[in-house]
Amino acid sequence: MPEPQLIQPNAENRYEVKAADLPLSCPMPGMALWNSHPRVYLPVEKLGTAKCPYCGADYVLLNE
Repeated sequence: MPEPQLIQPNAENRYEVKAADLPLSCPMPGMALWNSHPRVYLPVEKLGTAKCPYCGADYVLLNE
């Protein structure tokens, strides 16, 4: 079976996430963890946006 494609962590500065992605953590599940920072959970559902304190990535919660 082929390996799933991993999202490169810290490769972008802005990520759009959906309600299905909650609870939101950075790095997100599906991101390669070997070259990233410790996982931190971000309360994006409160304001619709969140910033990772480690890498500075911005997350935006999409309204579906």
